[in-house]
Amino acid sequence: MTRRASAVRGTRDPYGLGPARDYIAPTVAGIALLIVAALTFSLMNNGIPFGGRAGPGANPGPNRTPAPSNVVIVEPEVTFPGTIVYAKAGNIWVQSGKDVRQLTDAGVDSMPSFSPDGEWVYFIREQTGKGLFPVNGRLNWYDLATPELLRIRTDGEGEIEGIVNGRIKDGRSLWFFWMRQPVLSPDGHTIAVVSDGTDPGENDIVMQFYDTETGKFTKLKLAQSAPLGHQDPVWLPDGSYLLLVKNGRDGSRGAPQIIRYNPENERSFTVTGPGYISPAPSPDGRYIAATRTDNFGTDVVILDGATGAEILRVTDDDGSFSPVWSPAGDAIAYLHLDGSIVDLKMATLEGAAGSWTIGDTTSLTEVSGLDAASRPGWFIPVDQLPTPSAAPSSAAPASTSPASTAP
Repeated sequence: MTRRASAVRGTRDPYGLGPARDYIAPTVAGIALLIVAALTFSLMNNGIPFGGRAGPGANPGPNRTPAPSNVVIVEPEVTFPGTIVYAKAGNIWVQSGKDVRQLTDAGVDSMPSFSPDGEWVYFIREQTGKGLFPVNGRLNWYDLATPELLRIRTDGEGEIEGIVNGRIKDGRSLWFFWMRQPVLSPDGHTIAVVSDGTDPGENDIVMQFYDTETGKFTKLKLAQSAPLGHQDPVWLPDGSYLLLVKNGRDGSRGAPQIIRYNPENERSFTVTGPGYISPAPSPDGRYIAATRTDNFGTDVVILDGATGAEILRVTDDDGSFSPVWSPAGDAIAYLHLDGSIVDLKMATLEGAAGSWTIGDTTSLTEVSGLDAASRPGWFIPVDQLPTPSAAPSSAAPASTSPASTAP
C-alpha cells in the first residue's frame, strides 16, 4: 500500500506563511512531522491573513480573475530601485520595476532569497518520488516530496546548482528531512535554514546552520516549544545577528515571538512578546519590520529592534504580511491578500528614521496570485545605495526581557 508523506504540491510547508494543510506521515519516524503539521495549523491561525477583509477561499470579487500561472501583471508606471524576488505557481521570479522575469519552471520551487551580493537566488525545490520506511518491522512504501536546496544566478544564466538534498538512504529504507527558508550569511558559506536534518526521527524542525564548505548541519543553541520549533530566519546586513521566530502557544492561540541570535557567542534574547512573525531588519539593524498577528488577520508593523516596541503600523487591512525592507531604507514591500489573490505592494517611508510616516502605497503586481508561503527578497547594488547611517547595526540591545539572555 502506498501512503502519502505530503499533501498537494506546493502546500507541504509546515512553517510557511501560506494556508497550512494536513499531510500524513508514518507512525514512527513521521509522527513528529504529523504533530508539527496539526499544531502549526492552529499556530498559524494567528500567522496568516485568515478572516477579516481577506482570507483564503474568499470570493476574489468582481472582475478579479487571477493571472495565468506564467504571467505576472505589472502596471507600466511601476518603479523601484534594485530587484525583488518572489515565487508564483511554484516557480521563482525576479522583478525590477515594471520588468518581470521567470527564473525557474519546475512548478515545485519556493522560498527564494538573494545572496548578500545579489548574484544568486537560493531556494527550495521539492522532488516527488517513492520512499521506503519500516513500521512495526515491516517496510512500507510512501509518496515523498523531498526538499533540495538549490541556487540559480539572478540573471538566469548558467545551470541551477544543487547545494544539499534532503534525501536519506539507510540500508533498505529511503526517507527525507525537511528544509525551509534558506538564507545565506554575508560570510558567504553559512546558510540559516529551518530543518529537522539530518535525523528527522530525533529532531524537531528548528533553526540550523548549513556550512557549504564542510557540508555539515549544526543545530543552534536556542530554546523552543517542542515540537513547534522555529521559522523565518533573516540575517542583519552585516551578519552580526540572525533574527528568527520561536513558535509557541498560549492555550489554543499561537504565540510566536521574534528572537535575536548572536552567532559569535551563541547567545540569544527575545525581542517581542507573542504575536509577531516574519522579521525584516532595516539596513542599519536598528528597526524591524514584522507581521503582526491577531484574531482578525495580519498587518505589517515597524518595531524597535532592541525593545520590540511597536513604533509604526504600516498597514491596517488585516491582510498584509511577509514584509521586506528596501536596502535603501526608504520603503517596505510586503505581500497582500485581497479575496483569494496574493499580490506585492510597497509602502514608502517618509521622515526621519524612527519617526516615519507612511507615504505612497504602490501595487507592484496586480491580480497575479503570488505564492503566500514564500517571503519576497529585495536587493539593490551597493553603488545605488545612499550613504549608510553612522549607527552600528550590531549594537547590543539596551535592554532585554526577563526571560532573555543578553548577547
